[in-house]
This record gives sequence, C-alpha cells and structure tokens, in this order.
Amino acid sequence: MTAENELEIKEAFQRAQKAHNNKAKLVASLKNRYVKLEDKSEFHEEFLRCLKYAMIIYTREPAVENVIDFAVKFAVSFETPICREGFSQHTSHGASSHAVRFRVCQLVNKLLGSLSESAQIDDDLCERIHEVMLIRVTDKYPNVRIQAALAMARLQDPSNEHCPTIKAYILLLDNDSNPEVRRAVLSCIAPSAFTLPKIYKRTRDVKEKVRKLAYQVLAEKVHIRALTIAQRVSLLHQGLNDSADSVKDVVKTDLLPAWLQLLQGDVLQLLHRLDVENCAETAVSALHALFSMMTTFDELLQNGPQLDERKLIPVDSLSCENVLYWRALCEFIKSKGAEGEELLERLLPEPAIFAEYLYSYLKSVPLMSEEEKADMTQLELVMTKEFIGQQLILLVGCLDTSEEGGRKRVLAVLQEMLVLPNTPLSLIGQLVQKLVGMLQDDQQRIQIAEIISDVREPIVSVDDTVDENEKRKKQVRLAEVKVRIVESKQALEECISCQDFGRAAELKDSISQLEELRAKISLEASQADHIKEQRVEKNDPETLLKCLTMCAEVIKRMNINRGICPTMNALIESLILPSVSNANPTVRNMAVVCVGTAALHSRDLANTHLVLLLQITQLDEPKVRISALRALIDQLLLNGINILQDKSTPQPSQAPDLLDSIDGQATQPSEEDEESPVQSVLKMLSEFLDSEISELRTETAEGLAKLMYCGRIVSAKLFSRLVLLWYNPVTEDDQRLRHCLGVFLQLYARESRAHQECVEQSFLLSMRTLFNAPVTSPLSEIDTSNVAELFVELTRPSALIQPAAIQVVHESLAVRLCNEILRDASAPEVRLYCKTLGCLEISTEPGPANNELQQLLTEILQAVKDKYCIRAVEKVLSQLQGCRSAPTEAQDTVLAALDHNASGQKKVTVAKAAKKSCKMKESSDESDEENVPDAPPVMRPSRCAKTAALTKTKQDLTALMNKEASP
Repeated sequence: MTAENELEIKEAFQRAQKAHNNKAKLVASLKNRYVKLEDKSEFHEEFLRCLKYAMIIYTREPAVENVIDFAVKFAVSFETPICREGFSQHTSHGASSHAVRFRVCQLVNKLLGSLSESAQIDDDLCERIHEVMLIRVTDKYPNVRIQAALAMARLQDPSNEHCPTIKAYILLLDNDSNPEVRRAVLSCIAPSAFTLPKIYKRTRDVKEKVRKLAYQVLAEKVHIRALTIAQRVSLLHQGLNDSADSVKDVVKTDLLPAWLQLLQGDVLQLLHRLDVENCAETAVSALHALFSMMTTFDELLQNGPQLDERKLIPVDSLSCENVLYWRALCEFIKSKGAEGEELLERLLPEPAIFAEYLYSYLKSVPLMSEEEKADMTQLELVMTKEFIGQQLILLVGCLDTSEEGGRKRVLAVLQEMLVLPNTPLSLIGQLVQKLVGMLQDDQQRIQIAEIISDVREPIVSVDDTVDENEKRKKQVRLAEVKVRIVESKQALEECISCQDFGRAAELKDSISQLEELRAKISLEASQADHIKEQRVEKNDPETLLKCLTMCAEVIKRMNINRGICPTMNALIESLILPSVSNANPTVRNMAVVCVGTAALHSRDLANTHLVLLLQITQLDEPKVRISALRALIDQLLLNGINILQDKSTPQPSQAPDLLDSIDGQATQPSEEDEESPVQSVLKMLSEFLDSEISELRTETAEGLAKLMYCGRIVSAKLFSRLVLLWYNPVTEDDQRLRHCLGVFLQLYARESRAHQECVEQSFLLSMRTLFNAPVTSPLSEIDTSNVAELFVELTRPSALIQPAAIQVVHESLAVRLCNEILRDASAPEVRLYCKTLGCLEISTEPGPANNELQQLLTEILQAVKDKYCIRAVEKVLSQLQGCRSAPTEAQDTVLAALDHNASGQKKVTVAKAAKKSCKMKESSDESDEENVPDAPPVMRPSRCAKTAALTKTKQDLTALMNKEASP
C-alpha cells in the first residue's frame, strides 16, 4: 500500500478522535477510498492496525470511544461485512489483557447493535460470535461481562427455553456479584415465560439501581396480563414501600401509568386486576400514588365514583372497586386539610344521610348458617358485601361530624349496628374503632360496656303459657265479681229510693272495691295470653367473640395512665376471664389478648394474671400461645424484669433492669436453690428459640431483641443464641425472623459501648458452639469466618453512634482471643482466631493494656507452630511495638447493612482491604459504576481551569500511531 493510502486511513482515525469532527463525513470519505481499491486486503490490514491502538486501552477515554464508534459506523455502512476474515482474526477474545477482551466485546456489541432490523450476517460468523460471547460472560472482569451480555441481546431466542443466551442471562441474574452486570442483563433480556420470573425476582435485589431498572423493564416491556395477581400486588407493595426514594418514584411515574395506559386509563379496571378484597391497603397506597401525580383537584374527579343526587353510590352499583376508590379519594382529599374541604363536600353527603345509608346496607348483609357457608358462591357474595361494608365504615372517618345533630345520628347508628345480631364479626372491630374515635373521653367510652351487655344478654321474648283450668277459674271468678257488682248496684238504688243513705254509702264503697277487683282479674286474664320479655345470657362462640372484640378495642384506646375503671373490672371478671377457659380456641385467643391489654393499664392486674399468661404460653394451641407471649413481652417492656420477682423478695434500691440471668445460671450449676422466677422465664424463652413452630420462634426472637435493645435484659448467652439463630439454615425461609434479627444486631451494637461489651462477651460463646456442633447439626453448615467478621464489625469503635473516648472493646476482645489461643495452641480454630486478631482496631499507644497484649502475643508465638498463625501474630505484635506506623493491609472497613442475598446465605458485607496501590488502581477500573468515597471539600475551580485539566487528561492515540510509524 502507498504512503498516501496509509495517511488517508491514519488521518481518518486521527480526526475521528476529536468529538467536533463529523464522523459521517469521515466514513463517507473513507468509504469512497475503499470502493476505489481493487485489492482490499491491504486496506483491511491497515484499518485493523490503526484500530488496535484503541483496543489496548481499558479506560473509557473520549478519544478511544470516538475511534470505536467511528470504526463501527464505517463497518455498518456497507450492506455486507467488509472483512469477515479480518473480523474473525480481530476477535481475539482470549487475550491475556483484560483491556483487549473488553474492547473486543464492546466492538461486537456496537456492531450488532448498529445493524438494521433487516440486516443479515453469515451463519458461521454468527455462531462464532455467539460462542465467543458465551465465554466472555464468565470473564473475571465485570466490564467485560457487561459488554458480552449486551452483545448477545440480538442473539437470544426468548421462545426457546434451551437458548444458550437465555441460560447465560439467567445465570448472571441469579449469581453475578456485580450489580452493574445484573443491570446490563436486565436491560437487554427479552421477557418471556422463562425469563419473567427472573426479572420479577430482581425487584427484590439488594442494590437500589438494580431494583429500579427491574421496575422500569417491567413497566416498559411486560403487559400487566403477563403477571399473576400475586405478582402485581407484590410489585406495588414492595415498590411503594421501598427504602429508596428512586424506586418509589419509578413505581409512581413508570409502572402505574404504564399499567393504566394498557387498561385505557380505567382505574377501576386496574383495581379489578389487583383483587382489592385481599389487598385493600396496597390498592389504597397505589391510588394515593396516582392521586399525588395529579396537579389539580378537577383531575381527581374525572375518574371518580358515579354519585347520585344524594352524593352516594347507588346500592345496586356498589362494588369492591368503586367503593374502595371512593374511600381512597376521600381520605386523600381529607389529608390536604382546609384546601380540600370544598371538594370533600362534593364527594360526601351529610353525616345523617350517610349513617342511614350505611345502616340500611349493613342490615342487608345476611347471617349465614353452617350449611350455607359450604356453598362457595354464597360465601363469596357475603364476603364481598362484608368488604364493601368495611370500606363504608372507614368512610365514617372522612365525615364532618362537627354538627351536633349529624354526629349524634352517626353515633346512634354505630351503636345500633353493634347490637344487630346479623352484623358480621369482621366488622365489629372497625365499628368500635369509629365509635370510640367519635367519643370524647374515657367516661363516654365506657358506654360501650352497655352495648356489650346488650349483645351478651339480649332481651328475649318468653312465651309463658297458662293452664286451661287456671284460665277457667279466673273467668268464673270474674263472672262472680260482675254478678256481685250488679247486685250491689240494685241494692244501692233501693237504698236511695228508701232514703237509707248510710246503707247506700256502704254499698257505694263495696261497688268501688269490686270494680277494682274486676279490673285486676281482667288484666291478669289478658296478660296470661301475652308473651313476656326477659334478658338471656348467650355463650355461643360468635357472641363471645363479638363482646371480646369490643372489649379489646375499648381497652386499647383508653388512657393507660388512668388505670382500670370499675366497669371494665366487672367486664374482666364476668366476661374476659371465664372466656380464657372456653373450648373454642378463637375465643380463648381473643380473651388472652384482652387480658394482656388490660394488664398494661394496671400493674396489680398484671401481677394477678402473670402466672396465667405464663401457663398459656406453654400449654395452649400455637395461636393462643403466641398471643400470651406477646402479652408477656409487653409486660416486661413496660414494667421491667422485676415484675417477675416474688412479692416477698426484697427489692434493691435501684431496681436494676440489667441482668444476666441466663449467664448467672450457667456459671452456678451446683447451686441447690430453686431457680428464681426471672431465670425460669428467661430459660423458657430461650427454649422457645428452638421451637419447631416457626411463628412462636419468630415471636420469641423478636421479643428478646426488643428486651435487649431497651436494656431490660443484658445477656451474652441470649445474644449468642440470637446470632446463631440468624445464621441457622433452618431459619432460611423465615424472612420476618431474618429481617428482624438483621436490623437488631446492627442497631444494638451501635447504641452504646455497654452493648458492644455484651457483643464481645458473646463472641467466644458463639464460636465454641459452632466449633463443637456435631456434623448432623445445622450449625455445622455455618461459615465460622463470616461469623467472626460479623462480631469484629459489630464491636468496632467507629460503629458506635457516639464513639467512646475510653478503651475500645477490640482491646479486651484481643485479650480474650489470646487467652483462648493459649488454652490449646494446636486446636484447628486457632487459625481463625489469629486471623481475627489482625482485623481488630487496637491502640498502639504505650500503656499497661498494650504491654499485657504484647506479652500474650509473645507467648502465642512460642506456643503455636502453624506458619500462617505465626505470620498473623507477628504482624499484630510489630504493630503494637510501633515498628510500622500503619499496617500493610488497610483495616478501615465500614459496617455495611446486614442484608442477605436472594438465597439468604450471605449475612454480612465487609469491605475488603486493598493490598497494594497498583491493585487499588486496577480494581478502580473494573466497573464504571463503583462506589467511590467522597472527596474532601475543595474550592470549585474556574471553567478555564477545568477545561485545561480535562485536556491534559485526555488520551490521544496520535502519538502512539506516529511513534510506531516512525523508523
């Protein structure tokens, strides 16, 4: 090739580096040169030679990116590939340089992405590219995997379950540790029946950016009908409650509008797709999100419910969707305060009108028998009516009850509905809540006790029939009295005619008495046929549940500082306590809830029934045991651990709440005295942690975590049990337990130095338990090094909210580790202990603690024989002796959020220390989106200074090309 031709290609590449040059003109000019050539092989060689200068640079320099884009545009400007042979030689994906592998994958990605929809490439070349990219998606470097994944976007076959690209994508989504790789796969994977579950799973990714992109992909590429109802509800529930605001915004601005657009903007149809009967609160949150994006109140009314002239939805038109929309819209407008009062008046009628509307609807809800409940169609209809009734009751909170007449009518209707026998049990709690909320104080709320009495002892008609003989006797007696009256009247007339006025007066009095007797007998005869009414006590489970539910709601909303009033005491004695021993477990459970709630209002009541609660936690059904356990935990949180002490036991002056009962029991096994109540209860709670009932185990762990965090209990043994329970593979599927303990461990250790001391004391307890666990135990599967890392991070002084100025916990932990190593220097766990010593933040300042630790380390060096242990100990010892100002390994790791990955295996994320500065530089180039520590604040440079600095840092390929071209 001539020098002129070489300059033409070189000049094109040199100009392509500059962003201001028109690449289309460069491509056209070079293409004209290429078309005129008869022998194109030399052009191919020179073109590839110039391109290789860009292929060896890993950093994303603007000049290099411009050259890559230019090469791609030139290649795709032809209808057929210009150089199949050269391209095949160029795809040296197996090069040792990660820069070359990265640029090769990037070039393939851009080439395939720039081809038109109708473009065709050779089958052999396509297969070759496919094979190469399948290898590169397993590359060591994340950026190489990203480009390889993007390059295969047009090579996937979503309809083929066995497509290699789809399998590779799924593998990366499930297992790749780099979030940017997962994001790249999400951006290019095609949704299908096989890939949709994997895309959906990424909405629960540990990284915010991955979750955000997953929601965007679902909004843009997936139809709402492709998702199950459970998936739709889960997406909205998790997205709208996500910890990251960016994810919430994507759900509000992308996912919900996309679903609405697919349903032609019909909000009620969207609610129908969510099955609002089973996810009412999630649907309300979604509606509030939609309302918040509307700029004017008129927009809110466009899709509003169709109200009649009374501002009510006709009963025949009521459905789960429109009544929920009505309720959500009213609640949203009411939350706007005075700004939305006028609009709220257009959506709701007067309180009295709404009260009658609610009363008439609830009266229409049928009371089903056991036989009718077996008919699923009838049962579903009744459940729908109950759901609509719930939403209407919740709408009571939006009414304007400031006017006395309307307020009294609403109160009367709520009371009447509570007494109605056909009011469903599911509505009782909400009715009581609204009633209690409208009553002003506790004295008025006690009126609900009268309602409870009317429900428990309703007035029942009794047909008191009388014997026929008795009726005949009364009739005969009545006839006799009438005859005597007639005779007396005749005698009276005779006396008057004879002017015997004395006798006449006597007869007149006699007639009056006979008239009274006749009236009395007539009344008795008439009442004999009438039905009498009297109160009859009902003890069926439905009635007891109604009464207990009302009791629980009233007690919850009473002032806890005023104690229990006599009326409530009477209810406790007559209704609640007898129901604790009821045969129906649901009744017992509600009775236990009432006892536990009432005990929070009165310490005397708590002391009286605490033993009962303890017995129930061990003997009843799981649901009832859990309710009793919650009541017990609430008592310990409110009144402290001393409530478990015997009344005869002398109380210390300070009444300490901090005890280590479990540890005290363990350190005194030879004590002959009986266990104290505190020890017995804590031992019982500790045994519950091993329960096969997952709900009981979770509730116990959550309760102990609350007690320890509030300072009611300080126990290294209990803390160790909670840590091991968190790691235990048995609890892998218990998400609530894992989440609760994960948050607790982090917050507890950060709260105070005293908490860190408890964590430090539990370290060796946990490690010994793991090392001594038998092979058949699930604890044998736990990674001990990961547990050690967790304890090191939890006890770091930098993890404290308020770092302590005194001796840090790591120094005492180091002494414990040294003593443990010296106990048996040949034990297999010594390696882990020595490694842990090197991760501790130990002060190098001279002092007694430093000298003691140096002496222990010297003894360890003499005792251990393992080379790894010797090196680790020597390193710590040299640091303490001041031989080096800083360790070779950076120990400044940050306590990361205690999250587990999708499989629930990884427990703690610890930032790895950089070994050398060159490795730090290399790792900084691995991913474009890595987290970089914030730089210290500096003065903002001028625009000219920034332009000059940017020019200096730009990569220019011209010098490299000229250097090689020169002899």
